Parts: sequence; C-alpha cells; structure tokens
Amino acid sequence: MRLKTSLLKEPKHQGLVSGVGWSSAEELLSCSDDGRVLRWSLGSSEAVPVLALPHGVHALELHCCPRGSAGKKQPQAESVVLTSSDGKFHLISKLGRVEKSVEAHCGAVLAGRWNYEGTALVTAGEDGQVKIWSKSGMLRSTLAQQGTPVYSVSWAPDSDKVLFTSGQQLIIKPLQPNAKILQWKAHEGLILKTDWNSVNDLILSAGEDCRYKVWDSFGRALYNSQPHQYPITAIAWALHGELFAVGSFNTLRLCDKTGWSYALEKPNTGSIFAISWSIDGTQLAGACGNGQVIFAHLLEQHWEWHNFQITLIKRRTMKVHNVSNDAVDLLEFRDRVIKASLNYGFLVVSTSLQCYVFSTRNWNTPLIFDLKEGTVSLILQAERHFLLVDGGGIYLYSYEGRLISCPKYPGMRTEILNALTVSLSNDTLAVRDRADEKVIYIFEALSGKPLGDGKPLTHKTEIVEIALDQKGLTSERKIAFIDKNRDLFITSVKRFGKEQKIVKIGTMVQSLAWNDGCNILCGIQDCKFTVWYYPNTVYVDKDLLPKTLYEKDASEFSKSPRIVSFVGSQVTIRRADGSLVHLRISPYPGILHGHAGCARWQDGLRLCRFVKDQTLWACLAAMAVANKDMSTAEIAYAAIGEMDKVQYITAIRELPSKESRLAHLLLFSGNSQEAEALLLQAGLLYQAIQININLYNWERALELAVKHRTHVDTVLAYRQKFLEDFGKKETNQRFLQYAQGLEVDWNKIKAKIEMEIAKERERAAGRSSVTVQQ
Repeated sequence: MRLKTSLLKEPKHQGLVSGVGWSSAEELLSCSDDGRVLRWSLGSSEAVPVLALPHGVHALELHCCPRGSAGKKQPQAESVVLTSSDGKFHLISKLGRVEKSVEAHCGAVLAGRWNYEGTALVTAGEDGQVKIWSKSGMLRSTLAQQGTPVYSVSWAPDSDKVLFTSGQQLIIKPLQPNAKILQWKAHEGLILKTDWNSVNDLILSAGEDCRYKVWDSFGRALYNSQPHQYPITAIAWALHGELFAVGSFNTLRLCDKTGWSYALEKPNTGSIFAISWSIDGTQLAGACGNGQVIFAHLLEQHWEWHNFQITLIKRRTMKVHNVSNDAVDLLEFRDRVIKASLNYGFLVVSTSLQCYVFSTRNWNTPLIFDLKEGTVSLILQAERHFLLVDGGGIYLYSYEGRLISCPKYPGMRTEILNALTVSLSNDTLAVRDRADEKVIYIFEALSGKPLGDGKPLTHKTEIVEIALDQKGLTSERKIAFIDKNRDLFITSVKRFGKEQKIVKIGTMVQSLAWNDGCNILCGIQDCKFTVWYYPNTVYVDKDLLPKTLYEKDASEFSKSPRIVSFVGSQVTIRRADGSLVHLRISPYPGILHGHAGCARWQDGLRLCRFVKDQTLWACLAAMAVANKDMSTAEIAYAAIGEMDKVQYITAIRELPSKESRLAHLLLFSGNSQEAEALLLQAGLLYQAIQININLYNWERALELAVKHRTHVDTVLAYRQKFLEDFGKKETNQRFLQYAQGLEVDWNKIKAKIEMEIAKERERAAGRSSVTVQQ
C-alpha cells in the first residue's frame, strides 16, 4: 500500500496552513495564518474563499462536525468549529456563515474538537484550560487548568473522557467530577498532537522528540517509532482505525494501526501541521507550512485468496493476477473504490455509490447493485452470503445481490464496528456490543432475528475479539472469543433458556482465526502458535483436549503478531514489523473432519492407521463420541492408550436400552444433569438414582428416591456402605431421618436391582421386536 500525493503549482493561502477538515467526501475546508477559510472541490481542484477573520487574527485549527450527529447520512458536515489566535472559537455553518463567535480562552485557542456524536465541543488554549461546550457554544464546564499551554485534545470513543497534552505528559480526564484521572509521561519533548480512535480505542501521540507513539486507553505503550529528523507536527487516525498518517517537515508517512510503516513520501511542503482523513478512509489532506494543501489517496492495496492476487492500481481500477496461469484482468469501476474483500470464490467491491460482486470464475460480468449509503466501512464474507456495514445499518446480501436481512440491536452504532467485533458464518451473525463489551448479540443470518430465545450471550469480562466457526450444522455452531484478560473461550451459539457452558481453552491469546474449510481453530498464545484441531473436544472429553493440539514456538513472529488468514492448511501471520509469515499445518486433520462430517468412520480409521499420529487418533476419538459412534471411539481410545475409557465404552455398548446408552454417553462427556433428565424422561427411575449414587451425589439420589417413592432403602444402603468404608458416621439429618427403623437387607436390595435391570431388558427387547415387525 502507498500514498499518491498531489500539490498545486502555486499555494492558494498566503500564510502557513494550520488546519484542514473534510466537510463531505468530495469537499475540504482549510484555514490559514492569513485568516482565511477556503473550500476545496476535489473534482475541479479549485479553492473558493468561504470567510475571512478580522485583520491580524490567525486561524489555528478547524474541525468538521462528524457526519453521524443526526444519525443518518448527511451529505455535508452540519457545523464546523474554527479556533483563532484572539481567544475565540467560531461555529461556521456548511454554507460558510459564522453562526456564533465565543470568547473561550485568554490567549490563543490552540485546539477545538467535536465529540463523535457531534453533541459537544472541547477547546484547549494557551492559558492551559480545557473547556467543554454545548453544540450551540454554551459553556458546560472547565475540565482542567494546567500551568502550560494545551496543544492538542481528543475525545474518548464514548465521549465520556477527554485526552489532552501537558508538556511531556498525556492526561485522560473523565467528564464526571471526582473520577480517576490517568496521567503518564509520554515523550521526552513537548507533545504537539494527539488522536484517539473510536473503532480500535487506541491513542496516537507525536512530539518535539521527533517520535510518534501508539498507546492503549490505559496508557500502555504499544509502539514507539524511531526518532525522525524533524519534530512530528501532525498525526491522525483514519476513521476505520486500520491506518494512521504522520506528518513532519517535508514528510508524510502512512502507517498500520500497530505502528509499522506502509509508505513514506517526501513532498515539498514544509512542515505538515494537520492531517485530516476523508470519511471513507481512502484519501487524506495535509495542512502545509508553505501555504499548500497536500492531497493523497491510497493505492496498491492487496487482496489474496488461493491463486488470485488483486491490486488496486488506480482509484477506479483493479488488476487481477491469476498466479497459476499468469493471466491478468483489469477491472474498471465508475466511481472510486472504497472497500473490497476477496474470499470463498467471490470478490466484493464497494465504490462510493455501488457494490460489485465478481465471481473468480468469470471477471467479465459482475453483479452490480446500488448502495443505500455510500460509505461502506466493513465487508465480511461467508460461503453463502456477505455482510456490508455502513452509516445506516448492517445488511446481509446473497452473492446474487439479493438483500437477505438487516439485523438490528439496541444502541447500535455501525461506525465503530470492525472485523474483530463482528463475525459471520453461513447461518449466524455475531456482533459484540459497544455499550456493554461483555455482551455478544447473535442473529439468524436469513431472518436477521436474534437466535434461540433472543437473549444475547453474556460473559463475565469485556470481550475484545470474536469469531464464528464456518462449517458444520447450525445446531452445532460455535463461537470463540478472547476477553480483556486475553483468555480464549468457546461456547455454542444455540441458547434456549438454559445457561450454555462457556469453556476456557486458552490463556494469553493474542489473535485467533477459524479455518475456512473445516472447524479447526488457530491462535497465538503465550509465545506459542497453537492449533486446536477439534475444539469441540471440550464438550465431549475435556481431558482429551491437550492431546488434540498442535503447538509451535512463536518467538520467530516477534512481539504482538496477528493472524491474517487461515485458508486450507496455510496460516498467514503478520509480524509487528509488517512482514508476512506463512505457516503450513498438517492437512490430515482437515481430511479427518471431512470423513467425520460424512460419517465415513472406516475411512477415518484407515487415515489414522496410515498417518500413525497420536493427535489424529485423539481427534478421531472425540469426533466419534460426539457423533455417538462407539465402536470407532473404542478403537481410537485404545490407540492412544486410554484403557479406562475403552472399558467404560465397552460397558456402555453392553447396556440393554438405547436411553441408558445415551445417558451414559452424556455422563462420559461430563453432562450428568442431562443424563439424569434423559433417564427420568424415559421412566428409568432406578438408573437415574444409580448414576447419582455412582457420582456420590447422595442428596440428589435420596431426593429422587423419596420423590418417586422407590429405592429409598437402596440409597441408604449404598450411603451406609460408603461411610463404613471410610470409617465415618452419618451426620446428614435427612439421611438420619429416613434411616430410622430401617434394616438394610442387601439380598433384598440386590434382588430389586436385578428386577429393574430385567425390566429394562424386556422393555428394550419389546421395542426391538416392534421395530422388526414394522
């Protein structure tokens, strides 16, 4: 990826340009030391004067009200704030008229910013004060009073805190009085610029020590650049939070959100004092010290899938390269390309007005439909459909261009959704809530309605990343997520009333990805690259999970690597320095998933015998138990030396009734309550009591016996034998109450048990004879 820059031959401003801001996707405003505000039209490259400040007053910063201030799309920013050297800020309408001028600070107003909703304004001045104002310019509060000038301010994503500079310090102060203030030393020199992104919640800072840095919202350093030749005078996030731009003397740099640099341009601009990204994140403008305004747009973005590599070579042109036969196709678009995604054999491209869907089998005839709103911020693909997110909502489309559904949830803010907080599969959509980060909303893809009982999935800690598995039945759909403590959990998305088990399967996990062709999960955890070949093992036989893992040392990936894709048996990882590392994992677990999915157990056994790998045998054992194929499970457990489980499976297979076998299979997987419920439903009361006795769940066994008025003496006899074996006396009042005047006769009890087993055999035999007659 790189920037293509453009400058006019002669500057339009007579002094240095101090601020720039996009009023719409095609229009830019700039302000300068000459006191003038100019409006630039990208189509004609002309600059028209909008207003002029009184003689001797210099314009210092300009910020356009975010487009989301009225909820729906607005073609232009509703209001612009302009700060000036005479201590005032000016609210300017989209027509260029000064609506209001407010005396705000003693000395120059160095910074002024709208919050993300466009409902409030923060200003900072040479007097060291930080003030909050209403949309109409009424003072709400003086947030801070510093002894030094405040050069830059930024709002928190939820507009409940403000970040501002104080010399070499950065300070985050909540709007609520008496709330805890976060302050830390960020640079060795004066801090000149900051920015805080609403999507990724990361902070940028730049200073006179010639460095730029990336921080999280707790003040922890994530990236520290090498010192530049000159002080960093401008820094700004793209709205989608994937990129940021850095400006210095004759320098414009494009960076990834993790800090590494995509491209470096050396334009003849003098110092760049401000940078502003367009709403769609495809172009930026810079305010230059020599009176110029520099424009730059993104080029050479790459998308890869299987044997196709696609490159954006011009703003409206893509090049498709098929590396298997070296064929090249050019895709021309009517408008500039904003977002694109390539996966599952389809290329989805959104321009400023339309969406194009190309099949990799035929690049000549795309399917084209008009967009409801131009600025698409996210495209996600599944095998059967794809998702578009824009300022108006979330939309699911089929690859034929048919609108499938528009899921909605309370307090939805589409502008802050990204690939980490939204996940799509063939039948399910999952979205992490921004208002409460412990909540995941899960929807049916085809209807857009909440899945199951309609309640969202709630975790005990804030969730930072989610991912749905891509294959298998809807009823078995799983979601994996990483929480704030960097623990990895997995759970089922189907939720009907009862609380589903959320199981922890990893710790210190930095990044995760599901395979596109089968339900294999990979992640980078605690200096190891880990692959969970069959994550569902945690619901089948939790003790077996460590045997189904593949682990590799991840020190070669350096600090903070991210998984880019997991296609087939190839994993692509991006290191902290921006380089890509490709890993290959064994193809055999994927083949085994295919055999298990089609119930080809003999083929699965043949594969395991051929490969002779304990991990593969462990996966087969778990898959067989999950699919209730006990003969295959018995062979697989024997192959990995789990003889106790082989004996238990043999005992399960010898049980007379189908219900008993299913119940003991549930018991094998650790689901004792479901096993008991199944037996009670089938009328096998003694068997339900017996599994509680076997689990030493004495109180539940007695409760069942008393409730159904059967086998109370059996429970008391086993309890008495248990206490005698351990040399203890009965202390439980309920057992003492029912044991009064009761003589334990083991012969009688054994006879009753044999009678129950015989009854079950007769019942099973009766059923099988009915089946034969039918």
